[in-house]
Amino acid sequence: MSATRNRSEPQMEKDEMGSGIAKPQRGIQALESTGVLLEALVAAGRPLPLNALAREAGMAAAKAHPHLVSLQRAGLLSRDENGNFEAGALSLDLGLMALQRLSPTGEAEPEILALAQATGLSAAMAVLGPVGPTVVRLEEAMRPQHVSLRIGTVLSLVNTAIGRTFAAFLPRAVLDGLLAQEPVRMAGLGAEARAGKPSADYSARLSGIREQRFDTALSNPVPGIDTIAVPVFDHTGEVTLVLALMGSTGSFETAFDAAPSQALRAAAHRLSWRFGAVGRMDEASA
Repeated sequence: MSATRNRSEPQMEKDEMGSGIAKPQRGIQALESTGVLLEALVAAGRPLPLNALAREAGMAAAKAHPHLVSLQRAGLLSRDENGNFEAGALSLDLGLMALQRLSPTGEAEPEILALAQATGLSAAMAVLGPVGPTVVRLEEAMRPQHVSLRIGTVLSLVNTAIGRTFAAFLPRAVLDGLLAQEPVRMAGLGAEARAGKPSADYSARLSGIREQRFDTALSNPVPGIDTIAVPVFDHTGEVTLVLALMGSTGSFETAFDAAPSQALRAAAHRLSWRFGAVGRMDEASA
């Protein structure tokens, strides 16, 4: 999680004379060794037996064992029916507390900036608002593009990659209710209700998005602009954000395995991990 301090960076404090000169805070070496075991378990993303956990932590099993016993007593670890070590009740409570303090849009802000800078494309972030998928952040490309997105734009669930990515993971009853409002959204094509209705292959399209966790909109609904979009999941398995990259048609590759798509998917995976969607990083890249 983003709130976790990098252990290789020691905390600093002012000296007792108030000179403002920073010096490392004193710590307990044994506890830092214990932290290595916790980090190894988090990195694995699954319960591990003693020998495997010690190996992942770069520690002898005989040294790791007393640390793990103390972690169990403190409630930070527990053991499953096979004797493997996993997160304990206290770890779960601490994790939930951290998740409750997270702001998904705030956490995603650096990723949006980095994507725009790394790819040279416009990067956007959307949430599911009361009326539909709503753009809450847009970092425009350095090269001018005729992208009609603005902060607050509500997007079509049928005709845009961002909208379809949300739609793919909505319960059917919720999606049906939102589709009834489709004509009022951008690219819902105004008041012509029939133009906003899903096509015959809409369900199949959503099924493909669920499988790949990825969608594209090529020169449609905005002629000359291509978009790729991916979902970001939270600890409940719900889509909390959709990230997208946009650029002039033909100016970048939009295939699933192309470099811009890989960068976008990697950003979404990192955010999903921070939001507690353990395991979805591997599922999405499979």
